[in-house]
Amino acid sequence: MAIFLTGSTGYIGAHVLSELLSGYDERVALLIRAKNEQEAAQRLWHALQLHMDFAKFREYLRSRITIFRGDLTDWRFGLDAADYGRLIAETHSVIHCAASLNRKSEKSCMNVNLRGTLAVIQLAHRAHGLRRFSFVSTVAVAGRRQRETVAEDTSIDWNISDWDPYARTKKFCEHMVRELLPDVPKTIFRPSIVLGDTRYGATTQFDMVRAFAFLAGLAVLPLRPNDRIDTVPVDYVAQAIARIHQQENPAHEIYHLSSGAASETCRQITDALARASGGRKPTYVPALSGMFEGTVNWLSNRKGNLGRNASLLKVFLPYLYWNVVFDNSRVAAEMGAAPAPFTQYCYPLLKFSRENRFRYPYVDWAAAEANSATAMAAMPALQNRGAVS
Repeated sequence: MAIFLTGSTGYIGAHVLSELLSGYDERVALLIRAKNEQEAAQRLWHALQLHMDFAKFREYLRSRITIFRGDLTDWRFGLDAADYGRLIAETHSVIHCAASLNRKSEKSCMNVNLRGTLAVIQLAHRAHGLRRFSFVSTVAVAGRRQRETVAEDTSIDWNISDWDPYARTKKFCEHMVRELLPDVPKTIFRPSIVLGDTRYGATTQFDMVRAFAFLAGLAVLPLRPNDRIDTVPVDYVAQAIARIHQQENPAHEIYHLSSGAASETCRQITDALARASGGRKPTYVPALSGMFEGTVNWLSNRKGNLGRNASLLKVFLPYLYWNVVFDNSRVAAEMGAAPAPFTQYCYPLLKFSRENRFRYPYVDWAAAEANSATAMAAMPALQNRGAVS
């Protein structure tokens, strides 16, 4: 029997998979889009090399992981009858992480988020005695709120407008999970802005970091200095998802994976960056926010890197302007601790991203295999030297 995990080659999904492999004993069934088995394994290695070396990855691939080559948006995931039946028979719980984060594309969010979630729900219906269905949503389902603290059970109000297609489809996905799986134990996780890792500066997700880096480099910021930004590290998010999913009876059905009341202000974050880098603190001029937003909207329609960066910033800006805190007392109680504040790890994240030009230095399969073989060949010589001494 296995945990069926979707989105394992994505940012949060890869962290969740790493937590499941390192902290628990169950097998994991993964759905990966690929033309053949080798391509599927390579995509998974691409996602997991931030978390483990190649030898450990190969060990898990052999002993703990089953890969099903398919697509979330295809009928029965594009699997033949035998493989789909095998996936149903193996699945005893589900963690649905996969999603389209394209906040500008209604089509992408409809296809991946709505149709994909429905396909996972259909599989859950067919899996007898499902232990738990965990769905990774977002705090953005709360909609266009400002200057308030939002609790889990009052987040969704269908009369409040949504920020974007991503938030809108995730809200409806939550509705489908509740309505279509009434008798299955469910957990809904709502991360806030997931940015960085407390353990190291390295990251494989750079879209939000690019926007953050751009703002961090400005001498004048069109923001209110005392507005709070609810940011949470990905390692805390992954640990919470894995731990609560594996519990027999979690205390709640919905958890905000957020910084909550401890969310830091814009000024606290920029002051911390200035101290760490030896740079100057920015000047805050909130009156420029309208002009700045208009410029970003105009630039986002241009081609090239400038247009791409402006598009990322356009998506990021509402999360800076809404000044909303998402109560995290539930997850803090479950985990025994609140997440680390962003100021403790934001500078290593920014430094790594800039030094690597916003790209992770991936090691391809062939090089990893060669390095692993060299390390294995050297082990007997090292052991012999140790025995002689």
